[in-house]
Amino acid sequence: MKYIFDVPDVSCGHCKMRIESALGKETEVTSCNVDIEAKTAEVESSLDADQLIHLIDEAGYDATLRA
Repeated sequence: MKYIFDVPDVSCGHCKMRIESALGKETEVTSCNVDIEAKTAEVESSLDADQLIHLIDEAGYDATLRA
């Protein structure tokens, strides 16, 4: 399933790296791309949205599922 999350605190390459690294450690995540300018994370995964939000939160960033 493909999800798009709003991640308002993303502001630099370091933020992008932290989120992509945290999600990339999960074998259920097949792709992840953080867009700094749009402040979004596009994730393809078999995990549900709440699990992905939890992983992003553990990386230090608040995320909400874009409707």
